[in-house]
Amino acid sequence: MKDKVTAGRDQLGQVAPDFARYNDDILFGEVWADDTLNPKTRSIATNSALISMGAFEQLPFHMAKAKENGVSEEEMAALITQLAFYTGWPKGWSAFSILKNVYGGEQ
Repeated sequence: MKDKVTAGRDQLGQVAPDFARYNDDILFGEVWADDTLNPKTRSIATNSALISMGAFEQLPFHMAKAKENGVSEEEMAALITQLAFYTGWPKGWSAFSILKNVYGGEQ
């Protein structure tokens, strides 16, 4: 991730400065900058984890980041379909609603 992320400090800096720093500097500063995984693979892994956990509040940001990192709408749809069989059909439905908003039928 090339852009400096400040979401932690912007949203939580006053209440949880340590958490905000870990989010911005460690997770998005160091982990996402590590080139062991390419950005597309890292996005697929992240979206898989979020969908599996049902963490749909974070999914729009990370799905948009996946799109930016080269994950096509068709690939994201296949990923969600695969995960729905293992994590639960309702999670698939919820993730597809987000996919429609993020990708907007771009296939």
